[in-house]
Amino acid sequence: MQQAIIDYLLDEESHWVARLECGHFQHVRHQPPFINRPWVMQLVTRNKMLGQQLDCKKCDQRAEKDFIVS
Repeated sequence: MQQAIIDYLLDEESHWVARLECGHFQHVRHQPPFINRPWVMQLVTRNKMLGQQLDCKKCDQRAEKDFIVS
């Protein structure tokens, strides 16, 4: 199911995670040559991706919303 990116956060390993409008989180790593997302490396380009749709596998599985553990 397609869901819009509404925000970003860093996980405990300093990898970028997109917060989706559905309440799920999804990693958006840039690890060439396997994953090519250079836009995650800079604040300006991450912000340009706000509102863009990602395929949320957790929605397809009807998973509960994610939450931040503090």
